[in-house]
Amino acid sequence: MGKHLKSSLLLAAALVLPLNGCASSITGWIVETRDHQGDVALTRARMSNPISPAYLEEASKAYALALRVDPTDAHARSGAVAVQLENAAQDYRASKFDDALAAVAVAAKYDPTSVRVAQLRSDIGEARLKREIALSNYPSYKETAASLRRAYETLKKHNAKVTAALKRFDYTYDINDLNTAIRQSYDFDEVIKRDTNRLVQFRQLVESGAPESARSGAPIAPPASLLPLP
Repeated sequence: MGKHLKSSLLLAAALVLPLNGCASSITGWIVETRDHQGDVALTRARMSNPISPAYLEEASKAYALALRVDPTDAHARSGAVAVQLENAAQDYRASKFDDALAAVAVAAKYDPTSVRVAQLRSDIGEARLKREIALSNYPSYKETAASLRRAYETLKKHNAKVTAALKRFDYTYDINDLNTAIRQSYDFDEVIKRDTNRLVQFRQLVESGAPESARSGAPIAPPASLLPLP
């Protein structure tokens, strides 16, 4: 090999090495920037009340862009898992079990050995099975559950009436205000007893399709009695 040729090769190598280093630096900067964007969006999503789907989507896109540049980036993979777990948890709480399991499946691709992913998948699968059992035992359980929630929400109003009467007594010192508080408290107690009985019957219907009292021959109120009372 001639002296001039050797010099040319050495010069070319000297030029390529800095360029490769520069490219690597740019790649790292892009990945770090996307990771940071994902972290910020994920933090904002978690700080929202309720959690913000828009921020979750923003975080998901940022981590995906980081992984497009460097599929091995551990930070982006961890962030992507966190986003999917948040999505799965939201769908889980909304009883959207198929969507929740789909999000868990995406998370598992990024972290196949994650204990959190496996646990959430198990919880969702178990909940879906229990829902099917509840539906088979008592098909209208959703309507009844909504009715019970509304009934218990009204308890706040009854409690507020008792509290209001006691607050009035603080400055009126009028025994009639205490009498009102006592009367409201009795009413409150009756409402609680009524709703508790309905709740117990609801549990029996969900578990077995019929209350235990029906098996002993005792008369029971039909399911319609579990609907909102006038």
